[in-house]
Amino acid sequence: MSMLELGFLSFPVLLLMIFLRAPIGLAMLLAGIGGLWFATGDTNMFMSRLKTETYGTFSSYSLTIIPMFLLMGQFATLSGMSQALFKAAESFLGHRKGGVAMAAVGACAGFGSICGSSLATAATMSRVALPELRRYGYSGGFSTATLAAGGTLGILIPPSVILVIYAILTEQNIAKLFLAAFIPGILAALGYIVTISIYVRVYPDAAGTREPVPMAERWRALLDVWPVLVVFGLVVGGIYAGWFTPTEGAAIGAAGTGLIALVSGNMTWSVFKESIIATATATGMIFFIVLGAALYNGFLALSQVPQELSSWVVGQGYSAWTVLIIVLAFYLVFGCLMDSLSMILLTIPIFFPVISQLDFGMTPEHVAIWFGILVLIVVEVGLITPPVGMNLFIINAMDKTTPMRDTYSAVMWFVGSDLVRVVILVLFPAITLFLIP
Repeated sequence: MSMLELGFLSFPVLLLMIFLRAPIGLAMLLAGIGGLWFATGDTNMFMSRLKTETYGTFSSYSLTIIPMFLLMGQFATLSGMSQALFKAAESFLGHRKGGVAMAAVGACAGFGSICGSSLATAATMSRVALPELRRYGYSGGFSTATLAAGGTLGILIPPSVILVIYAILTEQNIAKLFLAAFIPGILAALGYIVTISIYVRVYPDAAGTREPVPMAERWRALLDVWPVLVVFGLVVGGIYAGWFTPTEGAAIGAAGTGLIALVSGNMTWSVFKESIIATATATGMIFFIVLGAALYNGFLALSQVPQELSSWVVGQGYSAWTVLIIVLAFYLVFGCLMDSLSMILLTIPIFFPVISQLDFGMTPEHVAIWFGILVLIVVEVGLITPPVGMNLFIINAMDKTTPMRDTYSAVMWFVGSDLVRVVILVLFPAITLFLIP
């Protein structure tokens, strides 16, 4: 069996392990090590590769940004920012039809600007918003679907852990990717709000109403969200202005949110230790997946699969747009079965060389940034698409009284909004690249 055939054979083996419920990091690790062993027959070779790859991966300075952003999200949760964001959004929107659900989406967008995790955003905002949605007569399926969709804004609105991983894999500028994600993130939030507005008119019994809040109280609630604006402006603005590197910005953001949590009185020694442990646990999970992907992608590079696939696609004479649509469709389908981080780590080393060789009428850097945002969005859709949307299970675990089928039914409206946004961003790349110098 040739190296190329061995490389292609590794895909069904990897998918089989995943479908047998093996952890994705372990599945990629075993596929990579097994592939190297079958390819070389040298036990010492793949053991040496395991040692050097482990050290090279975990000693990377670029990856230190991930635990810093995760810690920033942990501290932001403790500091009461999520409650302040929801209260401010609810005071302005809550009296409208579907307004509390719209406020939940707005609060998710605000919290996503200081938390780079979709699952953390969904879980945190659910604790705050679910009781209010229940209180004002919102149906269970509509409430859980709204919060699951709003949670996806955590990985789209910068800072985003997934964008950091993409930037490292494709050697792109993190600050430019953060800027490129800003407008699509705002469009996502607005699209969800429009979806809610349509849904409550089609199903008027799905949402209740509440009394308007006096204007003075609205402004007081708005003033309470100043820490979010300060942290977001300092981290993202500082990175773009060149005051500090993305890693330094993440550290400053973590320190800033920790200080806010301390001043607010929510930071105790036990809570601090809990935050550190939670951050370490999430970082360990991510890094193990990164290690497994590094070994597997190293085997694929040795087998020449990415290079041969890229040459074959270019040689077929397909238009660049046809190839792009096929790749995005692949992400939409498999995003329903795999988590977003695993999808990025597994597929970008294969698909990015293909996309980078195609002519979209843009510079290679703009193509890389535009493609990264598109991939992020379609992977985000997978987080709320049945049957294995991770956000759906997070929300359902927090509201066990709502049948999963009700959540599935309502969330497809938000999936439709996402698909419309993908089409718009594919047809008009300038929307994504507008802020890129």
